Amino acid sequence: MTHLVVLQHLEREGPGRFAEEALRRGWTVTLCRPDRGEPMPRLGPDQALLVLGGPMGVADIGSPSFPWLAAEVALLRECLACERPVIGLCLGAQLLAFAAGGQVVPLVTGDPPVRDYEVGWGPVSWTRTQEQEPVLAGIDAALPVLHWHGDRIQLPAGATLLGSTPLCAEQMFRIGHHAHGLQFHVEVTDAALEVWLDEDGDYVRQALGPDGVTQLRAGRERWGQEGERQGRRLINNLLDRARALLAGYPLL
Repeated sequence: MTHLVVLQHLEREGPGRFAEEALRRGWTVTLCRPDRGEPMPRLGPDQALLVLGGPMGVADIGSPSFPWLAAEVALLRECLACERPVIGLCLGAQLLAFAAGGQVVPLVTGDPPVRDYEVGWGPVSWTRTQEQEPVLAGIDAALPVLHWHGDRIQLPAGATLLGSTPLCAEQMFRIGHHAHGLQFHVEVTDAALEVWLDEDGDYVRQALGPDGVTQLRAGRERWGQEGERQGRRLINNLLDRARALLAGYPLL
């Protein structure tokens, strides 16, 4: 039986649709909460790793407020070394890139550059074809997704960029054939998004202005249904990839 191990860093940021789709397949899903003092998991041969998001970042590695971040990077390096299937979402993607030798910097735009944020609904465009990247199979040329970040990933050498937006180029990437990072969110259910807006509304207003929460809800009304349909396809493609890797099937 395939086992999805999830590193969760904050109560409101759970695995959402990834857990729903994994459980629908009959997989086992186990949550690990390093933010609550739980130790890093010891992963077995039938286990894939999903690393979720959170408001902390690579710049917080070494901070006494987040003593588990360094151990999480070490675990990701082990997974990269042994070619274990890994999926990183937002913070998880940033930690994955950092573990592989990349960097994470504040998102800036303009000339002169100013601090910026990418929050709200918008399309990700693919830089590779579906024939080149099986995880993109069946997904439209522009996938509407939820963005919620203020940092930018500088990819490590050898990483393959898969998706971009005009504001932040590094939206989805692959390291080797087994590790994928998504800067955006396809896992967030409508109910979870309401919790995010309630608990983190100040961040949304900082990014979008005083009516930011209203803007984000309007974006969900416009893009949410299609984003969920295609997002679940992407999730299942990624889970298919993880299962094939664990089973030792030949990959394209």
